[in-house]
Amino acid sequence: MAREQGRKVVAQNRKARHDYAVEDTYEAGLVLQGTEVKSLREGRASLVDGFVDIDRGEAWLHNVHIPEYSQGTWTNHSARRKRKLLLNRDEIDKIERKVSEKGFTIVPLSLYFLNGRAKVEIALAKGKKTWDKRHALAERQANRETEQAVGRRLKGID
Repeated sequence: MAREQGRKVVAQNRKARHDYAVEDTYEAGLVLQGTEVKSLREGRASLVDGFVDIDRGEAWLHNVHIPEYSQGTWTNHSARRKRKLLLNRDEIDKIERKVSEKGFTIVPLSLYFLNGRAKVEIALAKGKKTWDKRHALAERQANRETEQAVGRRLKGID
C-alpha cells in the first residue's frame, strides 16, 4: 500500500477562533493507540471541548472526543482519554511561560494527518470578550457587503 502524502484534515475547531484571539500556533504530534488511528482515518473526531494542559514538563490533550472504533474488540480505547502531545522541550517551555501569564490558554484548532502521521494544531490564545466577538462579526459582515458591492459594480449591476 502506498504511503499517504499531503494533509488530510479530520476535524477543526471553528468555535475556538470565534471565542479566542489566537496569539501563536504550534504543530504537535499525538501519541495514539491503534484503534484511535483507525477511528481518525474514518474521519471521526470532535475538538469542541478540548484543551491542552502542561503537567511536569509534558503537554497533554484533554477532552478531545475520538469515538471507539466500530470494529474494535476489547482492545478499544476510551473516547475522551487524555493524550500526550509530542513537542520540543523549547516549545513546551515557551508555551508554559506564556500560560503562566494572566489570560492565556492552549486550545486545539485542528486535527489532521500529515504524510500519514496524526498531528494536532494547537494555539496559544486569549479569551475574547463579548463585545470583541460582536465587533469581529460586524467587521466581517461589512467586508462581505463591500466585496459584494464591488462585484456588482464590476458586472455593471447597480
